[in-house]
Amino acid sequence: MQFTSTQKRTFAWCLIAALAVLALWLLGPVLTPFVVASVLAYVLNPVVNRLDALGRGRMPRVLAVLIVEALFLLILLSVMLLIVPIFAKELPLLREQLPLLAARINNALGPWLAQFGITLALDVESIKAFVVKYLSANFEDTAGSVLSSLKLGGSVALAIVGNMVLIPVALFFLLNDWDRFVKIVVDLVPPKLRGAFDSFMDEADMVLGQYLRGQLLVMGVLAVYFSVALALFGFDLALPVGVFTGLAFFIPYLGFGLGMLLAFLAGILQFGSLYGVFVVAGVYGVGQLVESLYLTPRLVGERIGLHPLAVIFALLAFGQVFGFLGVLIALPASAVLLVAIRRLRASYMLSKLYQN
Repeated sequence: MQFTSTQKRTFAWCLIAALAVLALWLLGPVLTPFVVASVLAYVLNPVVNRLDALGRGRMPRVLAVLIVEALFLLILLSVMLLIVPIFAKELPLLREQLPLLAARINNALGPWLAQFGITLALDVESIKAFVVKYLSANFEDTAGSVLSSLKLGGSVALAIVGNMVLIPVALFFLLNDWDRFVKIVVDLVPPKLRGAFDSFMDEADMVLGQYLRGQLLVMGVLAVYFSVALALFGFDLALPVGVFTGLAFFIPYLGFGLGMLLAFLAGILQFGSLYGVFVVAGVYGVGQLVESLYLTPRLVGERIGLHPLAVIFALLAFGQVFGFLGVLIALPASAVLLVAIRRLRASYMLSKLYQN
């Protein structure tokens, strides 16, 4: 059986894709820091190019890379310092308020539910014992358990520390030589396919770039909205909870749910009444409506075609197959697959038109 050149070329590309998937699956833990650095380099490279262009040749690219990477790490550290107080403040509050909250629920709902033959009896003493055991604020015990876990899982701790060092180093080299790396990849494409390849990658880059820029704008607007709205209603942790919720919107719906759960916890522990629940429900309900009906359509754009459900499915599917590495490549892979599906559909519709 003879194969045409087109069939051979298609088989070769399918084989390359299968080998790439197999390599990702087998070398996932090793590739993870490099994939993280590559994703960050893709996002930050336009900023480096803009800064490099502003220097008009008087600023070495390496200096532009150092400035952009330092600013990115500073922003990342600032966000972490905003989120840490949530846990530092809420854990002691949770230890104090959880038994009291259980007693209030018993006293408030118990008689009302008894009218319908439903018995509600929360064991407050058991809750107190649980809180004392698992939410103790004893620093020495906590430090001891952390050190013990580090001794038992030394390889895991070493891998985490190694990645924290390796990712910034890899990011620096990728940003500094991004154009050269891209040229090496493009040169591997046969000259006959160069035009189709460039067109395909330009469209995929446009889709992914618009999605990322739109999502960053949505996240920023929502972080400001939730922080200001919660602060107006008297939340002590309005800023860290609001910033966390805004950033978590990068994962559609799941991030919103996590942020709202955190806000509910903060409201109940601070106010000890249904006031916090009603405020959070109102603030987050309005925020979700504004995001769904205005922000995402205007800033991200329905024309991009990356529906939130498709993003969620891609994150879950790639994460299931490739683990944490899959979560990192889910969005770029989804953009490429979206462009491929569009082109296949256009080719199919064109073939049907010619047949008619």
